[in-house]
Amino acid sequence: MFFHVRDLELRAGRFDVELPAGAIEYLDPKLRQMSLLRAAGMVELVTGSLGEIRVKGHVTVEMQAECDRCLEPARIPLDSDFELYYRPVEAGYLEETTLGTALDSGEAEMGFYEGEGVELNDVLREHVLLALPMQRLCSMDCKGICPVCGQNRNQKECACRTAQADDRWAALKEFQH
Repeated sequence: MFFHVRDLELRAGRFDVELPAGAIEYLDPKLRQMSLLRAAGMVELVTGSLGEIRVKGHVTVEMQAECDRCLEPARIPLDSDFELYYRPVEAGYLEETTLGTALDSGEAEMGFYEGEGVELNDVLREHVLLALPMQRLCSMDCKGICPVCGQNRNQKECACRTAQADDRWAALKEFQH
């Protein structure tokens, strides 16, 4: 669904969509959509701006990624509100920042669009990627993989012992007189 700036000048747009897995490309082969993505909200031009678009809504979806500790599938349910802002590239905002003008904290959270408006799937992809936790775990008590033998400690305990190493002096061990 595409929202044209010329249409938004007349009135705000609304969306209420259900997107199956595969409708949005997440650009990470290890990240998969496991349920319908449901999103509802509105798109509008920000009053007094030069083409700045605000997209506000709510998304629910279940994603799957590799667990950061054990590499098994980790289910990540997302159910969150969002509010994202986009400025047109041709308005000069992007060129100013590449020429050394500092961004304030509000502009650091600003997206940019090219052309006549914004594509809803791109907005939803951005929100899902931003809403994912930094550490993706299959469970909060995941034991991970043994660094010695590679055994998944959630499935079977191993007898390996890992010694605590102090790497600060490792370079001196290689030093010969």
